[in-house]
Amino acid sequence: MASEDIAAGKVKQIKGKANDVAGAVKGDTGQQIKGKIQKGVGKAQEALGRATQKKK
Repeated sequence: MASEDIAAGKVKQIKGKANDVAGAVKGDTGQQIKGKIQKGVGKAQEALGRATQKKK
């Protein structure tokens, strides 16, 4: 489960970065905010996966 959280977290960070950049290009602040939130959720999920992995 830990490695799945790490991988999923990284994917969410990439998607979030893409949304953030696309929003900036289009001038869509809503999309930028969505991207920043996705990146934050991805970082948290990755950190959770790494913490769980260290416990084992």
